[in-house]
Amino acid sequence: MIQDQIAPSWARFLESQPFFFIATSNNCGQCDCSFRGREFNVSGQPYPLLKVLGPKTIVFPDYSGNNLYNSLGNILVNPHIGMLFVDFQTRSRARVNGAAEIIEDKNAYAELWPLALRYVRVTVEQAYPNCKARIPRMTMAPLTDEFFDE
Repeated sequence: MIQDQIAPSWARFLESQPFFFIATSNNCGQCDCSFRGREFNVSGQPYPLLKVLGPKTIVFPDYSGNNLYNSLGNILVNPHIGMLFVDFQTRSRARVNGAAEIIEDKNAYAELWPLALRYVRVTVEQAYPNCKARIPRMTMAPLTDEFFDE
């Protein structure tokens, strides 16, 4: 069932995820899909992926990336945003659609994300689960240094 807000149990689910997919489009309707994941501190501990500030508001950090600014550039001209969360371990999936705005004040949420360059605040318009059909069950393997020795 489509809701216009995020229930507390949903907030816990969204905040517990290690990543999500983000969809935006420019003023001509040309789409872009991207991946947003957690950043880690020097001790290897993850910073929060996002924060649900209330039933209608989500905020997430923007870190340096590929310097294409597709998602943020699109948000500047078209605030519509889609967020897809998939938990492959429990085969759960959730969607959030809304209106995004960029927060350029690096200090706005620096206590949560000290490495962020800016933040994106989303006003929730739709929040709903998807069925588990065709979601493969996978587990997250911890990364080891052997992946980075090449």
